[in-house]
Amino acid sequence: MSEKSEKAKELFKSGYNCSQAVLGVFCEEFGLDFETAMKLASSFGGGMGRMREVCGTVSGMFMAAGLAFASASDSALEKGEHYKRIQELAKRFRDKNGSIICRELLQGIESSTTPTPSERNQSYYKKRPCVELVGDSVEIFEEFLKESKSKVL
Repeated sequence: MSEKSEKAKELFKSGYNCSQAVLGVFCEEFGLDFETAMKLASSFGGGMGRMREVCGTVSGMFMAAGLAFASASDSALEKGEHYKRIQELAKRFRDKNGSIICRELLQGIESSTTPTPSERNQSYYKKRPCVELVGDSVEIFEEFLKESKSKVL
């Protein structure tokens, strides 16, 4: 477990959503202040507003990738290169966890799409994989960053 992975898990356990926890450990490294990052990622928890779509940890990882690699250009070539990175990150998460879809990751545990978040208590953390998924996304992105830096050098 990396230091960032542990910090992200602590953010999640302290009440931040899964997407916020992942983006939160990378934001300042790439020029985004923590408060703004928490606002930006707030809509993506629970698979995008608890709709159980793309896992919030994956969305947080993608936002961090945008900060790290994307350009503000409208160049189709640059967009294509960035989308390759995003697809590779998604593949790595899917290879490790079987899916990038929240409802599939929580199959048999949680299916509610009500907008009211579940109470965070010991039972919540015990039965859900979310804390580990937060850690997985951070570690996948850290590894991807290392590989990307070694390719550039």
